[in-house]
Amino acid sequence: MAIYLGLGSNQGRRKDNLQRAMAELQTNGFEITAISPMVETPALLPQRAEPAWNRPFLNCVVAGQANWPPQHGLEIAKAIESGLGRAQSKRWSPRPIDIDLLLWNDQVIATEQLTIPHHAVAQRAFVLTPLLHIQPDLMIPGQSKTIFELCRTIKPLPLWMGILNITPDSFSDGGAWQDRDTLIEQIDSLVAQNVQIIDIGAESTRPNAMAIDPEHEWQRLQPVLDLINQRLAGQTIRPMISVDSRHSATLEKALGHGVEMINDVSGLDDMAVQAIAKHSGCQVVAMHSICIPVDPQCLLSADRPVVRQLQDWISRKIDGWLDAGLDLNKIIFDPGIGFGKDPLQSLELLKNCDGLKQSGLRLLIGHSRKSFMANFSDKKSAHRDLETLGISLHLCQQGVEIIRVHDPVMHIRAYRAWSHIN
Repeated sequence: MAIYLGLGSNQGRRKDNLQRAMAELQTNGFEITAISPMVETPALLPQRAEPAWNRPFLNCVVAGQANWPPQHGLEIAKAIESGLGRAQSKRWSPRPIDIDLLLWNDQVIATEQLTIPHHAVAQRAFVLTPLLHIQPDLMIPGQSKTIFELCRTIKPLPLWMGILNITPDSFSDGGAWQDRDTLIEQIDSLVAQNVQIIDIGAESTRPNAMAIDPEHEWQRLQPVLDLINQRLAGQTIRPMISVDSRHSATLEKALGHGVEMINDVSGLDDMAVQAIAKHSGCQVVAMHSICIPVDPQCLLSADRPVVRQLQDWISRKIDGWLDAGLDLNKIIFDPGIGFGKDPLQSLELLKNCDGLKQSGLRLLIGHSRKSFMANFSDKKSAHRDLETLGISLHLCQQGVEIIRVHDPVMHIRAYRAWSHIN
C-alpha cells in the first residue's frame, strides 16, 4: 500500500497551487508515484456561510512514499499550506491549498491531532473519484468495500474525455482540426478548462469509412502527439492522453510519445494489443463492437435484452483477460453506443448504466452526436451537442465514470452549474 494525500484549492490560481504543493512535497522527500485526474466540486459550506465562500474546488490525490512518520507528514503538510498563503481563518473559508493525509500505508491512527484513515475518506466523492482512477480495488483500512464498491454507493464525479478526431472523414467533425493554428487553439482550450482526458483518433469508424493501415495512421498521429507534448511541457498536472486505435503497431509507438491510455474499439480482441496493455501498465478502454468500421446491418439480437447481451460479452472478456494476465484495475468498459445496436438498444443501454457496472469495471460512455438521436432530433450530427448534453447529465446522475464527448468545455460548464444543486 502507499501513502495517499488529498490536495484541494479554491482560491487564487488553483491548478498552479496544486502543482506548487506537489513540488514542495517532493522537495521535502515525498516520492510521488501517481497523480490522479483533477476534479472540480462545489465548496463544502456551513449553514449561513458568506456567499463569497462559494468558490469551486479543484481536487486531486497523489500517491507515493516518504520516510517520515505520519505526525511529521502532518507538520510538513501544514508548513506547505502556510508557505503557499493559507492563513489561519474560519473553517470552510476559501483557501489556496488544503493538504489532507488520507491513507498512510495500512496504518490506523486516532489522536487529537491526527486521524488516519481520514475520517471522511469513504464519504466524499471528491476523494473517492481520484482514488478510483488510481487504484479501484484499494481497500481502506477498517472498510469492507473497495474504492470501486464505495463509488457504487456514493456516485463518482465524471471525468470528461474530449474527442480530438484528426481524420478527414469522421462523421461529425471530419477535417475540423487539420489546420495547425486551429488545433493549437483547441488543445489549449481543453487544457485550460481542465478536461481530464484528450482522446485522439486518426482512423474513422463511421459507417462506410475506409480502413487505413497503421503506418498511415501513425503519420497522422505523430505530429499531433508531438504538438500536445510541446504545449504540456513542464506541467505536473496534465490531461491524460488517449489514442483511439486498434492497431498494435500504432499503439506501441504512441506509448513512447507520452500516451497513457489505449482506446480500443475492437474490445482488446488482438492478442498483440493485449500484450501491450499488460506490459505497459497503461489505462485501457475496451469497447464492444460487432464490426469495424460500423455496418448498420450488423446488430445485436432483438430477442434478448441488450443489457444482458453486453453483460455476457464483458463477462467472457474478463475471463480471457485474466487468463492473459491483464490487470482489471486498468481496464475500462465501453458498451459501444451505436456500434452494432439499433437506436432503441442504444437508448436502453444509456438508461441502464448500473446494469453495465455489474462487471466491476469502470464505465465509459461515448454517445456524443450519434445517429440514434436522429429519431428525436432534426439536427445534423455536427449540431447535436445540446442533445448530447441532455443525455450526459443523466449519465452523471447514474455515476458513469468517464463521459466521452466532442465539446467537453460546454459539458464542464453545464456540469459545474448542475453540480451546485445536485
